Amino acid sequence: MTPTLVRQHLPHPGAVPRVDLRARARDWSEIQERMLVPLFEAVYERLDVGPATRLLGLGCGSGLALLMAVSRGATVTGVDTSADRLALARERLLPDEREARTRTETRLVDGPPADAARADAARADAAPYTVLTAFEPIGCLAGYAEGLGELLAGATPLAGRGAAVVLAGWGPPERCTTASVLRVAAKSAEPLRAAGTWRPAHRDDLERVARRAGLTPDGSGRVACPFGYADVDSAVRGLRSTGLLDPAISATDQEQVDKELAEALHPYQRQDGTVWMPNVFRYLIARTP
Repeated sequence: MTPTLVRQHLPHPGAVPRVDLRARARDWSEIQERMLVPLFEAVYERLDVGPATRLLGLGCGSGLALLMAVSRGATVTGVDTSADRLALARERLLPDEREARTRTETRLVDGPPADAARADAARADAAPYTVLTAFEPIGCLAGYAEGLGELLAGATPLAGRGAAVVLAGWGPPERCTTASVLRVAAKSAEPLRAAGTWRPAHRDDLERVARRAGLTPDGSGRVACPFGYADVDSAVRGLRSTGLLDPAISATDQEQVDKELAEALHPYQRQDGTVWMPNVFRYLIARTP
């Protein structure tokens, strides 16, 4: 997520939840984003991400996945349309421009992949990207896969021939505790039946997106990504930061959604007050033509 675990998707124009976007970005960075670290690690290990890698992160959010790639020696560019999340990414990756003295180059672009392309065009030493990542998991929101296809259409021309394109998705609903919790909390949005409302993840979501984008699937994997929180309040804040609950918030209000979410989380609260929800995520590695 990347945004989210997906970026904000609203059921219809003008239905903007009354939320503090800056606080939401901070909750994503401090609570939720780390839940996907096993996914990032598995993908980077499989692709042998390192000094020879030039990586473009789509929906890079607050930059944790980029930071992990930089720690392996990769040169990274992140693009996102959330100014609040990008501000946090800059704090992580470019604090006081100190990263300028490292041997890797890190760039963060506020906008679509085309903006990164224009920035590359101004550099004489710019080379095609070898890895593109879209770590925001597909599934759980109707219409999201189609939006990702548009994002890939703008990004794949920036990659070299045979470059790896990584797509991520929720695993089977029966193996994703969090999916069932979110579904309970989002019931109020179901009557809207529009893009951005709930739907279960489908087995071939990733492959369909890849093929529509003209990519060739070249392997996949599953990764356990349990969601663990210090308490119910942290769990509610973390899950709300994904944007998955926005349709429900739009249809009712945040207080009501928070209450329903807390109730749905109760079975997963341990005696010490912590919340633990096992999940499995899928990833697909596809190749550019």
